[in-house]
Amino acid sequence: MFKISLGRLHVKPVGSPYSWSSRSLYQSAACSSFRVTSPRWQSMPSFREEVARTRPEESFADKFGKPRIGRHILFVFGGISSVFAYAAFYTNMETGTWTNRLMPATKSSWVSQSVTNADLRRAYRIELVKKWRGWFASITEEAQGIPKAIRPWIAAAYAAVLNPYGNSSEGKRLCWKICLFNAVVWLAWKVKRFEPKMNTRFMHNPLSGLTFTLLTSMFSHKSFLHLLANCLALEGFGSAAYLYLVKEQDKAAPAQLEVSASWHFLAFFVSAGLFSGLVSHVVATKFMYPRMVAKLSAPSTPVKANTWASAVAVSSAPAASVVKAAAPRPILPSLGASGAIYASVTLTALAFPDSQVSLIIPPSYPIDIQTGVGALVLLDIIGAARGWRFFDHWAHLGGAAFGVAYYCYGPELWKYMRRTFDSTVRTPITR
Repeated sequence: MFKISLGRLHVKPVGSPYSWSSRSLYQSAACSSFRVTSPRWQSMPSFREEVARTRPEESFADKFGKPRIGRHILFVFGGISSVFAYAAFYTNMETGTWTNRLMPATKSSWVSQSVTNADLRRAYRIELVKKWRGWFASITEEAQGIPKAIRPWIAAAYAAVLNPYGNSSEGKRLCWKICLFNAVVWLAWKVKRFEPKMNTRFMHNPLSGLTFTLLTSMFSHKSFLHLLANCLALEGFGSAAYLYLVKEQDKAAPAQLEVSASWHFLAFFVSAGLFSGLVSHVVATKFMYPRMVAKLSAPSTPVKANTWASAVAVSSAPAASVVKAAAPRPILPSLGASGAIYASVTLTALAFPDSQVSLIIPPSYPIDIQTGVGALVLLDIIGAARGWRFFDHWAHLGGAAFGVAYYCYGPELWKYMRRTFDSTVRTPITR
């Protein structure tokens, strides 16, 4: 780097004030020559500028980064393993408690033939009815201070709620509990104070980097129609999937005692929701996101008008339509229990192929369940291929795939988990 000072000229007069020495003239000429050529020296880049020029320009994708899926995969499969381990442990513990109640004198394991699953479930239901009668007696006792004209109404309301609940199957009651939890989350959406936190914690955005929203978004619904449709589907197909799990447990060889399949169904439901959310997340981050970045980083190509008519059409087109056509589709967040419900749908279709289904809204004639489910899956395949955005079609397909896989391998997996966490089975010591 050169530094030349052009602001100072050393001039000495010789003789008259108008005479100049040859050295002064030389210096003047040299300085004037430097003055002429100075812009070229001033425009010379510095070493730092040269390094900045030779450095490769950062791409558009590198500026924003690339979303990763490693933590999400670990969260989902770690969550599935934890949920099934927890469910197997508590099922064994609950079954052991009821087995000891029926056989207090013996310490049996789950492979005991003295007590059957039907005996355990019958005793469990009797105890449940006793508990409900105790609640009714306590409510009646507390209602003694209420005017007599209101007491019959309280008893009638309690009976109107409790009778359908008690007469329903255990699987349907469990699905109602899940729907009730979803309704509580839906009410939280209606509180404006909670809306910022609900947007970040109960809705999964593939570009947010959060992993726990794969779980919380499963129980989240913003629209009442979305909540109603999922609850109706869960009540029907969820209870049927529960019944299939009970039947498979009864066919286990060697026999495994199980007082209730509630923990099993909850593990299946949560795992299906996590897996379906992961499928949607992978598609959004590894396929949709690169396409979006490629469209944003690509140079805009002007539309060529080859004819007079096309030139008039291009010039008269509104700017908003041109921008909308050129802008890439954004990656939208998702929420809802549809993926987990789809797993129950496909599991039910494979477990009960002779059943029939019909739509409530709009009303329709009953059709074979496999035909109806096949049409739904085909519709999701078309929607995923064409990029429809109203539903999360990839989550639906992920849930449907999980239901098919669980029909093939789920019962054996559950038996293995039960044996793994069975504390009553002792391994004999070899000598």
